Amino acid sequence: MASNVDDLTISYEEEGVLVVKELDKVILSKGSWATVLFRYQQWEKAKNDYGQDRYSIRRYRKMDDEYRQQAKFNISSKEQAIKIIDALQKWTKEENE
Repeated sequence: MASNVDDLTISYEEEGVLVVKELDKVILSKGSWATVLFRYQQWEKAKNDYGQDRYSIRRYRKMDDEYRQQAKFNISSKEQAIKIIDALQKWTKEENE
């Protein structure tokens, strides 16, 4: 694991193959508890290629000068991501009125 929130990654390699390829990340919060939104692709062995973009929100807790994952929520599809975006935009708009 990483000791700096900027160094956290979702990328994962197994037997020389990058199984999870991080495309981008946004750090939503920093501190002793950090929240990071990742955009990534997963290697699909049957297709011998990476699949569609996926998204994951992960919470990390810093313990002994090292961030450790405490929770995660994987957004299963682009359609689900759009529904989450729409709901959040609606709610935040209502709060500002």
